[in-house]
Amino acid sequence: MVPLRDENPIKITPYVTYSLIAINILAFIYELTLSPPQLDYFFHLFAVVPSELTASWSGEAVNQPIPETLTLFSSQFLHAGFLHVGFNMLFLWIFGNNIEEEMGGLQFLVFYLICGALAALAQWGFAQGSSVPSLGASGAIAGVMGAYILKFPQVRILTLIPLGFFFYTLRIPAVFFLGFWFVQQAFNGISIMQVQTAVGMMNEGGVAYWAHAGGFVFGAVLGPAFGLFSQNESSDPFAS
Repeated sequence: MVPLRDENPIKITPYVTYSLIAINILAFIYELTLSPPQLDYFFHLFAVVPSELTASWSGEAVNQPIPETLTLFSSQFLHAGFLHVGFNMLFLWIFGNNIEEEMGGLQFLVFYLICGALAALAQWGFAQGSSVPSLGASGAIAGVMGAYILKFPQVRILTLIPLGFFFYTLRIPAVFFLGFWFVQQAFNGISIMQVQTAVGMMNEGGVAYWAHAGGFVFGAVLGPAFGLFSQNESSDPFAS
């Protein structure tokens, strides 16, 4: 199920959202130029490595040239594959522009980065001893989605639903589309809590469910503090 933005025009140009998408894509292109050993080192350096973050906060030396805390932010711009970066940027493009419009560019940027860091911490709490890097913009984008459902619960999202070889479209209210997504992430996170995995902050399928669920909650909680309702009172992000 892939949401597509309606064709209605938006009110402002979301420069921060577009810039975040561009930076993520450029970072991924850079990753493609690295050999496997170089990429592994790059991920260990700039992605969140739970065991190193735990050791750093315990006062132990981790022998890394940058503070481990900074990886809570740098990891948000790294991705593990084409589908990973592709779907993340699609969701950021769909939901980010309207939230940036409500908050303003600078506040949206700070909100986005904080949600991403808190989402990473939410997942780190379940894998503090792992040595496998964790990365991706999913947690930050989940925060944007949490703010979106709070501000625009009735806005209908044009959704592609695959049925065999055919695709059908439905316009689903954001409260149901995003609400279902959140419940799915939380349920999957709970279902794997007792499972021993080998993929760091992710489950066996490579999805950081607790980062998604945590980012969503943090986004909904922090959104009002970042001006989510201060710009205008319209419940329609496409209103003129």
